[in-house]
Amino acid sequence: MAAGLTLARALDDLEKLYGKPNKPIPRTPLEWILWENVAYLVDDERRELAYRALEKKVGLTAEEIAAASNKVLYEVTQLGGMHPEQRVDRLKGIAELALEHGGGGLEGVLDLDVAAARKVLKQFPSIGDPGAEKILMFCGAMNVLALESNGLRVLVRLGYGEEQKSYSATYKSAQAALATQLTKKTAWLARAHQLLRMHGQTLCKRTSPDCDACPLTARCSYFARVG
Repeated sequence: MAAGLTLARALDDLEKLYGKPNKPIPRTPLEWILWENVAYLVDDERRELAYRALEKKVGLTAEEIAAASNKVLYEVTQLGGMHPEQRVDRLKGIAELALEHGGGGLEGVLDLDVAAARKVLKQFPSIGDPGAEKILMFCGAMNVLALESNGLRVLVRLGYGEEQKSYSATYKSAQAALATQLTKKTAWLARAHQLLRMHGQTLCKRTSPDCDACPLTARCSYFARVG
């Protein structure tokens, strides 16, 4: 990693740039799964629009979604991008699977050990290991810094971990590099996840990153190589 850079300092610099992150909208494991699946390839604003429509028209429990008509679910999913009819079927499938695991908001998953909880969550569409870890982290059941692609890219460019042949290997590399710099506080981990994701979406993009506007360039390994 770049000399003098700590994750805590980087996060403080990012918060000065972007402001304090808002609390995530989903609260329960099932709400997170619905958040990921109610829309497809859209920005957060449009995803929230579809999610709020689902909350208002149907509800956010397994029982409510299972009882909803396809017509009403289609009214929701068409707000969230392409292939709305496929996402109707997906929401129904999610509800059925959630009912098999206790129903409601799937909160019972949080009482399982981490390995078992991860295994259950990965049965749902769009939820792999990073997604399962994110749900468990935000719900306070796992003390790791869960990452998504934007946040992971930021960390690797800063020098935490190395780009590997697979996304999974890169992800593990970054987490290992950060191991000594993390706290076990859910709020701290959530803040880190959100600020890193925001930076990857805004300035530290995959192509043509805006390094001139970045507050981290003086201590960034990527900028030291290409800047």
